Amino acid sequence: MVFLSLHKVRAVVIKTMEYKENDKLVWLYTSEFGKITAIAKGSRKSKSKFLSITLPLCYGEYILFKGKNLYNLQEGKIISSFQGLLDNLDKLTYSSYICELIDICIEEGEVNQELFRSFITCMYLLNTDALDYELLIRAFELKILSATGYGLNLDYCASCRKKITVSNYISLSSYGGLCESCEKVHGIYISKPAYNSIKFLMKTPMDKIYKLNVNEEVKRDIRKVITHIISSNYSKKPKSLEMLNYI
Repeated sequence: MVFLSLHKVRAVVIKTMEYKENDKLVWLYTSEFGKITAIAKGSRKSKSKFLSITLPLCYGEYILFKGKNLYNLQEGKIISSFQGLLDNLDKLTYSSYICELIDICIEEGEVNQELFRSFITCMYLLNTDALDYELLIRAFELKILSATGYGLNLDYCASCRKKITVSNYISLSSYGGLCESCEKVHGIYISKPAYNSIKFLMKTPMDKIYKLNVNEEVKRDIRKVITHIISSNYSKKPKSLEMLNYI
């Protein structure tokens, strides 16, 4: 007798792809196993029980068993469909972008429960009208950079290691601020308010981001730094990154 090893996970559908005639490959970002790939057999049929739970952005509870190469979806139920994100083009663009970031930046099977919690919190906050969505996305980008080894060190000079409270220059080769004495090369000048805002976004929980209020110039400086790091350090540039410029 063969016993299947079943796993119950909470996950968000970050990407899907048609597979064979009626099936679908589903990329799930889970708390328990990180990013995984599952096959949902028959999910493209109009009466499939998997139809709604394999839609992009769906947050659900899934029962899977591990096959030779893929997880196989057995059951599932929706925790949140995030319908509010699907009904608003700006919110849909932002949420699609953070899903693409997870897909590009996180290796298969790489578990980071803190990042998963930040991801879910970001999705729920995007589904409200409570705060500045651009700053929310910047905060999540900074958290994913830290989780994947590209986090910024803004408390000490990236060159001489002297403690600094603020700077107007970030080294893109050393991923940190530079003090007034060190040579400014391979980096970007930004305003001091932008520097302090990045520090705040890095250290603040996602649900407290609303406390930060900055002008458009500061936002541009923050975006300039983070976009450069993301575009330069991963296997491919997120396609939806360009769409954010039109929001």
